[in-house]
Amino acid sequence: MLLAQKGRVLHKPTFDQNRLHFGFYLGLNQNDFKIDYKNSSIANPEITTTATTGFNVGLITDLRLHKNFNLRFEPGLISNSKSLTFEHINGTAQKSRTANSTYLHMPLVLKISTNRLDNVRPYLLAGISYDINFTSNENNSNDNAAGEFRTKTNGAMYELGIGVDFYLYYFKFSPSIRGVFALNNELIYDSDPTSQWTSPVNFLGTRGIFLNFSFE
Repeated sequence: MLLAQKGRVLHKPTFDQNRLHFGFYLGLNQNDFKIDYKNSSIANPEITTTATTGFNVGLITDLRLHKNFNLRFEPGLISNSKSLTFEHINGTAQKSRTANSTYLHMPLVLKISTNRLDNVRPYLLAGISYDINFTSNENNSNDNAAGEFRTKTNGAMYELGIGVDFYLYYFKFSPSIRGVFALNNELIYDSDPTSQWTSPVNFLGTRGIFLNFSFE
């Protein structure tokens, strides 16, 4: 009876009272492209994307706005690779292109948390980010005619996610999963306005899933 009344020991009971705190995250990602088509000289265009698993690493600055609301700045490096297959193009050598991405991801995220339950606290995430792709090839004079698939260096995304805070003895551990979606068209069009690679595309934007593990 005495043990039942004692309850669980709270780890880091005053952690969430801090106005400002810091941390870092590690994670994995898998991104592809959302592609919308437009009317062009290409009949029945079809582009498929195959994504590989990449990694995320970054820092966290967390500002407490309210007991249930935090504003977070989470700059980090994101790396991944995507293979595109242009199914409407004849010839194996011309059908495939690779889009490598290593970019600085700078999201500003609102974290909406429930009240703490013992050492667990679920939350929702919503935010926007500014991204700089270091491997975009935007300034490369060669285009798909020379085998170079180009995307824009600067971009913007919005992201939505869920996660759980686990209060451990020495730190807070927070796994989260979030979807990321490009707001702008990332494609650099080829010099030829009738290009079989880019002329059918109205919009090409990154979309993907991030699995992050935060330590605060």
